[in-house]
Amino acid sequence: MIEIRFHGRGGQGAVTSAEILATSAIGAGKFAQAFPSFGPERRGAPVIAFARISEEKIENRSAILEPDVVVVLDPALIGIVKVAEGLKKNGTLVLNSTKKVDEIRKITNFDGNIAIVDGSRIAMEIIGTNITNMVMLGALAKVVEVIPPEKIEENILHRLGENLGKKNVSAFKKAFEETTIFQRKS
Repeated sequence: MIEIRFHGRGGQGAVTSAEILATSAIGAGKFAQAFPSFGPERRGAPVIAFARISEEKIENRSAILEPDVVVVLDPALIGIVKVAEGLKKNGTLVLNSTKKVDEIRKITNFDGNIAIVDGSRIAMEIIGTNITNMVMLGALAKVVEVIPPEKIEENILHRLGENLGKKNVSAFKKAFEETTIFQRKS
């Protein structure tokens, strides 16, 4: 089983990311679940969403405290929220950031695998708004090879409709191409 935690802000689509990921996994013949965790429910407030993907039926319905992967949609959360908290030693931190990997390691105190993409730039260029959820799904798809990217693209189109869906699929693909993965420090 792979467990993923998404960090974003209300209105950025962290919950939608988890849901599209889970439905894509189910469409690929796996078992999956997705669920949010809200603090104060307002636009701009920090939001956490979770996804589990497994080859076997998933019985656990609790919050994910020790994820295999953490995805951060909003780069401003890196210094505010302990995004790497509980992340497994050999896990991967997937970030929307323009910071250098050494700076991220220092801020997050995480020496595991780190994947970086300038998701905000991609979202602005292709979608025309700084909503990075589908962009960051592209980065996640590069890091976690559990679901064929085509299956996720299919679900993006289904969920977001033809016009917005096509732009988001383009952003997803660009992020997949541009994500840089830095391996765990020895």
